[in-house]
Amino acid sequence: MIDEDEVVIEDSALLAPLQKLRRDIGQGLTLTEQEARFLVDSYYAAQDYRIQAGNQVRASSADEEPHEVIQWHFEQMRLHENEIRRVLDAYTTAHPSGMGVWAKAITGIGPVLSAGLIAHIDITKAPSVGHIWRFAGLDPTLEWGKGEKRPWNAKLKTLCWKIGESFVKVSGNPKSQYGKLYRVRKDLEIQRNERGEFKEQAARMLATKNFRDTTDAKVHYTAGRLPPAHIHARAKRYAVKLFLAHFWEESYRRHYGTEPPLPYPIAHMNHVDIIRPEE
Repeated sequence: MIDEDEVVIEDSALLAPLQKLRRDIGQGLTLTEQEARFLVDSYYAAQDYRIQAGNQVRASSADEEPHEVIQWHFEQMRLHENEIRRVLDAYTTAHPSGMGVWAKAITGIGPVLSAGLIAHIDITKAPSVGHIWRFAGLDPTLEWGKGEKRPWNAKLKTLCWKIGESFVKVSGNPKSQYGKLYRVRKDLEIQRNERGEFKEQAARMLATKNFRDTTDAKVHYTAGRLPPAHIHARAKRYAVKLFLAHFWEESYRRHYGTEPPLPYPIAHMNHVDIIRPEE
């Protein structure tokens, strides 16, 4: 068994620096972008460890094996994860751009995702939202050849994947604009897929990727369709890219004190449909 006094000491040693940092931020101090990115990475690392420890606790309980140490590790990761979240909540609330508060008002975007966005995205380096899409690995025209430097930020790309998953989770919430857009877009993608509009993409996947004959993906691609997982990813990417467009617009407006330039289809191609951000 673990001595309870020892656990208290470990808890204090683990959490005290984060608790102090949270108080400091509340008093006006700020994190650097590098520190914020580090804490975001630490949060997701702690989350992964906590999930693994939770799985081990359940497995040990089923086998009737001692699991006190694993349970303690699970609790440590949960406490660490929650304290990092509180620090990032304070950071995003106090951030001078105001974009942390703006992002947290979006259904499905919490302090950690918000912190990751404002720590990774520099509006002064993004004259258009296309620059953010490319930086986040959401531009399908970008190619990464062998031996070449990755043309996008891998951590931001992962963050955007998590944002997409969050929008899926809240898609049943009537307050979630981006969750609703995901569902509407997915229905449209399914219809287009059934009409055979993605035959060329399916053929390209077969020509450039190796699939086992027994896989569901191979069956769909061979039939000239995209598999359900591919359709799911396309719909998520649509919702995320629209959210990033709204994030860019608001960042531009706050930083430069003027309205951002209109998207090219609106400004030059007489398109009139503009989807406004969630309010």
